[in-house]
Amino acid sequence: MSGPLQGIRVIDLTTVAMGPWATQTLGDMGADVIKVEAPAGDHFRVVPPGRHPQMGATFLNLNRNKRSIVLDLKSPEDMAVLAELLASADVFVCNVRPQSLRKLGLDYPSLAARHPRLIYCGAYGFSERGPYAGRPAYDDIIQAMSGLAHLQGANNGGVPSYVNTIVADKITGLTLTASIAMALYERERSGLGQAIEVPMFETMVAFNLVEHLSGATFVPGAGDMGYDRVLSEHRRPYRTRDGFIGLLPYTNNHWLSLFRRVGRDDLAEHPHFRDAPSRARHVDEVYGVLADLVAQRSTQEWIDLLSDCDIPFTPVKSLTDLLDDPHLRAVGFFHETGHPSEGPLRTLGIPVTFSRTPGALRRPAPTLDEHGAEIRRELEAGS
Repeated sequence: MSGPLQGIRVIDLTTVAMGPWATQTLGDMGADVIKVEAPAGDHFRVVPPGRHPQMGATFLNLNRNKRSIVLDLKSPEDMAVLAELLASADVFVCNVRPQSLRKLGLDYPSLAARHPRLIYCGAYGFSERGPYAGRPAYDDIIQAMSGLAHLQGANNGGVPSYVNTIVADKITGLTLTASIAMALYERERSGLGQAIEVPMFETMVAFNLVEHLSGATFVPGAGDMGYDRVLSEHRRPYRTRDGFIGLLPYTNNHWLSLFRRVGRDDLAEHPHFRDAPSRARHVDEVYGVLADLVAQRSTQEWIDLLSDCDIPFTPVKSLTDLLDDPHLRAVGFFHETGHPSEGPLRTLGIPVTFSRTPGALRRPAPTLDEHGAEIRRELEAGS
């Protein structure tokens, strides 16, 4: 084993995306993650595409570096196995509704009395402290409730829309990972575990409002909510004569350099372009002019024009383009591995590097209950 979390055991009672994304990161960094699954398995096992039943592509991308054991929490015998696992654990992560956990005796007060060093992390839709506690929540629902779908509509004719990735699940999952790491660090000082609550709704509201709280930051308010630059109708990949590019002149030098290269020194002297406060006050006009300029050249002409300066730009890449991206290829981001049941697979690399204790792709995503017998033997042996 390798990684900064070597020696840490995580009991993972989460399903779908938010929890599994977090616990996979812990596993990548060396933790022994034991994925406890119901007899039917994690829901994402059956989401296509896949080569075999219960081994869908997204499940494979969310559950590497874990061991799977099936436990029926309605069975006293299986609950006894879970109790043994928790006695050996450093971290317990769960996204089962708290009221159900209390009925099972898996709430924090019950477990902390027996395991005072246990870090107990509940990942739910909403905090238990508010009136939304216990409501069902999925990524789309949280995008709609947290203001994100409304924000996306600002560039879509005012029609709310979802981000085309399960962003609420993944952002909350990253927050979950960071929270667990911080609790492990604190335990080194105090010797005690604690309960952590990571609610999707509050996490995403905090994420969305960093820049968009804007004028409501001040009491009384000093303007509208929303970051104007981000909400401009012209903030999008710009259409060239034959395609699209992402282009973001940001500093004064970026704008001056751009205007000179396209032969528009007159714009450099325009009062709406000459400094950052002026550009911010007239952002729709500024981005509209930029869109008109970009449309006059082909994508390759823009690449040639900007390749030797520091103005941030990029051709718009498709998902397929990423598979052969030269930078990702150079850093070895994609790995081709063999899976015992699924055959050859492409898997994503670990983006974070540690100089002394790097993470590693130690094992592929497990088949359902693949490690059940192994884990039971370890418990019998007291390991």
